[in-house]
Amino acid sequence: MTTVEAGRSVLDDPVVGSLRGTHSRFAQAYGKAVRYHPDVAPFHALADPADPRAWADLAALTGPAAEVAVAGPVPASHPGWVIAGEVAGVQFVDESLAAEPFTEARPLYAGDVPEILALVELTQPGPFRRRTIELGNYLGVRRGSRLVAVAGERLRPPGWTEISAVCTHPAFRGQGLATSLVRAIAYGIRQRGEIPFLHTSAANTNAIRLYESIGFRLRKRTTFAVYRNVVDA
Repeated sequence: MTTVEAGRSVLDDPVVGSLRGTHSRFAQAYGKAVRYHPDVAPFHALADPADPRAWADLAALTGPAAEVAVAGPVPASHPGWVIAGEVAGVQFVDESLAAEPFTEARPLYAGDVPEILALVELTQPGPFRRRTIELGNYLGVRRGSRLVAVAGERLRPPGWTEISAVCTHPAFRGQGLATSLVRAIAYGIRQRGEIPFLHTSAANTNAIRLYESIGFRLRKRTTFAVYRNVVDA
């Protein structure tokens, strides 16, 4: 059963749920706006996206000409802000995933970040910054000395952990590495008594088919919007 806070699921706003709890050490807040430290993740949240004061607080928090990522539903526009980009997304939750360790996977650490960033740049699984690895456990697969596949943990609202940064080098796809890494990350999440969930682009049909085939269920559709502050830019 989905954890509920104030009549809503914490999965409806996992950024806030994470920053109020397990990830509070990464939080930067001003009034009705909160975000992750920019070196950790690009995500922002508002106490009420319909409240102009929340957007004013977000401007004060981020500064002139800032670009912020906010999960929907959010207003199409707001005084002082313009939409710089939008991506339709989907949120999946674990329903019947066969979670299990993966013997070929190895933990990844801060020293591995340059290689992770290079693989993320090549494969584009979503945002990953130089301190994102601090958000949770990350596993990788190497062939020789080369890092060829990665998966890890990102948002952690109460009772849940998001699986993220799932990527495989194009030369090593079709070997089941992504599936095995997702199962292994999910195994660690379940060992803590939490439930895996994840996000992906609604246009990424290959990823959606994979996640549905291994036991994830579509929970909701959403929009990830990037806003630019145009006040005093």
